[in-house]
Amino acid sequence: MKLIPVLVAPLALSLCASAQYFSEGWKPGQPVTYEAVPTAVNGQAAPAPTSNGRARFSFSDILTSGPIGSAMGKLGVNLTEKWEKAKAEADAEIWDTRIPLITDDNYDDLIVNEPLSPEEEDSRVWFMIISASKGGKNAFSLQADDHFDKAFDKSLVEGDLPHVRFARVDYLNVTYLTTKWGIWQAPYLIVLTDRGQTMRFYKANTVRLDPDLIHQFLKEEGWREGEPWISPFAPGGQWEYIMHYYALSLRWVYDFLMKFPRWVLMIASAGIANLVMKFMHSNAGTDRPQPRPVKPEPTAVPAPAPAEKETPATPEKEKTNSSPAKGKGRQRKNARK
Repeated sequence: MKLIPVLVAPLALSLCASAQYFSEGWKPGQPVTYEAVPTAVNGQAAPAPTSNGRARFSFSDILTSGPIGSAMGKLGVNLTEKWEKAKAEADAEIWDTRIPLITDDNYDDLIVNEPLSPEEEDSRVWFMIISASKGGKNAFSLQADDHFDKAFDKSLVEGDLPHVRFARVDYLNVTYLTTKWGIWQAPYLIVLTDRGQTMRFYKANTVRLDPDLIHQFLKEEGWREGEPWISPFAPGGQWEYIMHYYALSLRWVYDFLMKFPRWVLMIASAGIANLVMKFMHSNAGTDRPQPRPVKPEPTAVPAPAPAEKETPATPEKEKTNSSPAKGKGRQRKNARK
């Protein structure tokens, strides 16, 4: 009990020391005081802690590091340098960037839904090339691209084709448009009018490609002499939806396969081809017609020996007549006796 006053005394002293927390109250004639609200401090929020987890799985890490990279390094092959070089070549832009690149995603925005006035819409012409020279292995596509770019430069210099717009399609990376248009090889030249509803196709290896001729062809509207694509599968045709869904399915397959490296696709395609060949030849023995039975060749049987003919018995008279000399000898012998 004696400890209680001892403990209460320091507590009372501390309350008196902090008398700033007690107010004397309001007195008449004293202005009302307002407590200022503390302003918010504009401080930046603490950044969220980043997880030090593993990086995404990458095939480049497998090739450039680990046992494969060390083994190739001992052989004097720098896979990291070669990988970066191949990646730079793949990302390098080999086409004129002033010419818009048409893809499956921007075709409707650039051509079909292009903002135009009624007069511009009637005269708008899109001159397009479908090229396969991205990989640098198609020499004819490279030549066609060169003439196409020079014709574009000539149109800018002359300034006499304000209603014509040039465009390019990468055949190797555009699946929906090329499938819907029924194009299975490149290069191709296409003239589009009426917001892409009227199309004229020209195979590049069947026409003479020259920058001056291309410019004259567009200036004089020589493309009007060619027949447009008129078919139930063409734009506006009654069966256009078939090509639409078919192209969408192929595009989905292409986008899915492009998630894997090429060497994985090569191994998978080889395995699938092997399984298909085994399945096709699994019933090869039962499906074949049975061979005809071979008749055994007749063996030569020796002919039986001819049986001896029995001579009929002759009378005694004939016997004697058959050997007259012998009978005369007997008669002579009897006479001597």
